[in-house]
Amino acid sequence: MSFSNDGHSEDLCNDSKSLRNSSKARPYLHIPNFSNDDVGIYRCESVFKGGNENCEINVAITVRPSISAWLERENNKMVAVCTAERGKPAANISWSHTGNSSSVETLSESHGFFTAESRLELTEGVDIENLSCAVSHPYWTEDQILVPKPQKGLSTLWLYVFTGVAVFVLLAVILLFALNKIKWRRCQQSNTPPSKSAPTENVEEVEPYASYVQRVNSIYNSSADLFT
Repeated sequence: MSFSNDGHSEDLCNDSKSLRNSSKARPYLHIPNFSNDDVGIYRCESVFKGGNENCEINVAITVRPSISAWLERENNKMVAVCTAERGKPAANISWSHTGNSSSVETLSESHGFFTAESRLELTEGVDIENLSCAVSHPYWTEDQILVPKPQKGLSTLWLYVFTGVAVFVLLAVILLFALNKIKWRRCQQSNTPPSKSAPTENVEEVEPYASYVQRVNSIYNSSADLFT
């Protein structure tokens, strides 16, 4: 791509870039809709009466990564995770606490973006409240400090586990109490002597009373006939 003061220009790129002049008649290269495809080295040559001048311009793109940190369980151990996703160039991650930390893993993604991740295996007795990770990137003038927190799903899972264990223990206590109570009742019944049968009434002693009632009824009936 070139142009001259006499108005002659040439463009063999055909990629929407263009050469323009500033208000002070200084030429510059205009790149609309700058993207990762426009990254590279641009060479410029200026020819004038006294000679020529060559220069190279290294054009790069800086993309701020999306950062996050959290705590998770892995193989019955607590692990702190710090990530910087889809940044360019790749971010660097460090921890405020030294431990069994794997090196920062950087994954290359589409369109030249990078994701950096660091996992720190925590030992027993580590003060989680003072644990933090630092993410450095050319987009920021200072490191970004993150404090990993337990994941919501993790805390909810532990709540469910604790509730389930508590309910199981409560049901076990109730069942044990009920079994002991039934056993105690059975022992009490076996130790109680059999009750004596009720005495049988003498039929002969009841018969005079029955005959007396019958006579009273007959007298009442006779008196009723006299009145009629």
